[in-house]
Amino acid sequence: MLADGMKVAVRHTDYCMFVGYPRTGHSLIGSLLDAHPRIVIAHELDALELFQWGFSQRQVFHLLLENSRKMAAAGRSHHGYSYGVPNQWQGRFEQLQVLGDKKGAASAWRFYLDPGFLQFARNRIGIELKFVHVIRNPYDVLATMSHRSPRKPLDTHIDVFFQLCSGIERLKKPSQGLQIYDVRLESFIGDPKPQLEDLCSFIGVKAECRYLEDCASIVFKSPKKSRFDIDWSRGAIAKVRERMQAFTFLSGYDYDEENAASKSAPPQGMRSVLGRNAIWGMLTTGKLLLPQGYTMMG
Repeated sequence: MLADGMKVAVRHTDYCMFVGYPRTGHSLIGSLLDAHPRIVIAHELDALELFQWGFSQRQVFHLLLENSRKMAAAGRSHHGYSYGVPNQWQGRFEQLQVLGDKKGAASAWRFYLDPGFLQFARNRIGIELKFVHVIRNPYDVLATMSHRSPRKPLDTHIDVFFQLCSGIERLKKPSQGLQIYDVRLESFIGDPKPQLEDLCSFIGVKAECRYLEDCASIVFKSPKKSRFDIDWSRGAIAKVRERMQAFTFLSGYDYDEENAASKSAPPQGMRSVLGRNAIWGMLTTGKLLLPQGYTMMG
């Protein structure tokens, strides 16, 4: 359970929620934020699902902290990549100011399916929400989705991707009054220190020089252009290009390498101010009372 000091700290904490799409760099950016001495970002706990199952704020926040600690002890590894930041604070904190979860696509999908889900999330989380929206060239996202799930036709992946875009667009409506920060992965990788500093400022913490240096040391030299790893029909390329037009946050992206966002110098950070399986072991320690009816489904 949370120590008394932790209960007090959580009352003065903001909640950082990732929203977006599969294979867009959430793991990298979430891990960099988790390395900050005043930020804890869990890795794919899926806090929103736990709230849906009836877990309390106290229980979910405890699991977020435990997830961060255990992921750090395992080197913050995911899909063959290690996102461990040397000399920094992954899995622990100096003073807790921001708590959150990196589960971007699943969160966006819930907001797409249920227009009322935002109010549910606000009520259950109970502290100020700040959203991080990570964006990558849609052709690269779709190619990686296709590679990971080859049995599904590309058209299915295209439909899912743009449904997620619709969920994000709903969150961005001025009437929602949300604070959303757009991160373009290509721009972030191209110049990570100022991008990360601005992201930290949006979240509400100061990024010291040593923290930025250590985080930048693990960032890839260039983003992988996965779009060239699969075969595209002209029709599929045109279909994605046409559907992108409905979403201003995808402007500047294209299939052609010379026209891709990494070449077109998009804005470097845009504010809109308006591993679950590894976690189940924590639920069997006897330190956390599960809500009645909850089952550990795969």
